[in-house]
Amino acid sequence: MKKWMNEKFMPAIMKFVNTRPMTALKNGMLFSLPFLMVGSIFLIFANFPVEVISKWVSGTMVGDVSLANVFMKAYNATMNLSAMFAVIGIAYAWTEDAGFAGLPAGLLGLVSMLILNPSSMDVMNASGTKVAAVANDIIVPAWLGGKGMITAILVGMFVGGIYTWFLKKNIVIKLPDSVPSNVAQSFTALIPAAVIIVVVTLAYALIGLAGQGSLVEMIYKWIQTPLQHATDGWTGVAIITLLPTFFWAFGIHGTTIIGGIMGPLLTANALENAAISGAHKLTTSALTHAVDVNGVSMKAHIVTQAFMDQFITVTGTGLTIGLTFYLLFFAKSQQMKIIGRLEIGPALFNINEPLLFGTPVVLNPLLIVPFIVTPFLAGAATYLLIQFGILPPLNGATVPWTTPAIFSGLVVGGWKFAVWQFIELALTTFLYWPFAARYDKILKAQEDGETPAEIEEDMAEGKEA
Repeated sequence: MKKWMNEKFMPAIMKFVNTRPMTALKNGMLFSLPFLMVGSIFLIFANFPVEVISKWVSGTMVGDVSLANVFMKAYNATMNLSAMFAVIGIAYAWTEDAGFAGLPAGLLGLVSMLILNPSSMDVMNASGTKVAAVANDIIVPAWLGGKGMITAILVGMFVGGIYTWFLKKNIVIKLPDSVPSNVAQSFTALIPAAVIIVVVTLAYALIGLAGQGSLVEMIYKWIQTPLQHATDGWTGVAIITLLPTFFWAFGIHGTTIIGGIMGPLLTANALENAAISGAHKLTTSALTHAVDVNGVSMKAHIVTQAFMDQFITVTGTGLTIGLTFYLLFFAKSQQMKIIGRLEIGPALFNINEPLLFGTPVVLNPLLIVPFIVTPFLAGAATYLLIQFGILPPLNGATVPWTTPAIFSGLVVGGWKFAVWQFIELALTTFLYWPFAARYDKILKAQEDGETPAEIEEDMAEGKEA
């Protein structure tokens, strides 16, 4: 199995992960993270989980608007423009990876995104009812946030690929060496920019003629929505809990691989929850959830980026705090004791590479079992608790993945999630305990100088006893 994984399976996976599109996706999405995190803070301030404070924020006026609206202004300019940051970042990362200046491609990606977005929207009255008037020639912010994420990814890759093709083929305007470099670079981008803008403008016109609205609306309806629904159920739970640990079991950074693929969809789920929470109560009930102005369901998503970061990979992939706790307080072998002391610090910040390679968990038949099973059980339990209303849906708030447990749960979902995080992490000790104890006996016997045959005999006698 190890030989097949190393010689056949993993080379194919790593070849795919290291392709330019996947590299651009992974690196480009990072550009939006600071804005998502800062925007999350303002979202929490605007919809504070403590009712007394929330009422005070909503009732305190700053000029003609409430303090809550002031906070939402910052949210709308950061977190609610995530697709805009993503398309710039992906086009930029693609071009930089190809060895060219990335900023012109990033700006060209933004221009393309704006062209492909709808330029009109219905006007709503104070009660939220659609009226006959239509606003034209505008930029609709909703499609530059979570609803436009898949479009942003596709447009960013398209622009990055076409732009670099022109530069590689040297189909550019060349100026004499005496011309300043910044001026020369602007002319270098002229031909590919003109071609790309013409292509996306024609695409916008043809889609409009076909009566399909805009490309971003089509992609949202036919691609993004089905993908989000797929990630928001048991399929999504299985993917984000089982696959990262499966890859890690063979020494491959599974969180990076699966996170790079699933991240945009989980982020889109979180952003839609954030948009809903700004105007409605989040609920997963099919009978009581709200709808937007187009009649689209606003049922809250369960599986979001915070769901993965704070309840699946918290304390590290595999929820290994239970194993760390055993090593620190109950291990008898020197190897496990030392690893426990080394790991407890990083574990507080959700880093567990010292544990995975030092114990080791990687390629360890005994510890791989709880390593794979534990996050799946935690994910399934969290999913059911939210689905049945015991825990509220996550409101879309985002914190850095290194944020310590309990505090991170409090920030992304309130005190109920902080309590659940504590319970979840405590239960991991019982899941890891029998496997860690058996492996500890093997290491202790080795340290005491026993031969493999003697260790096997001791294990058999212990099992019979």
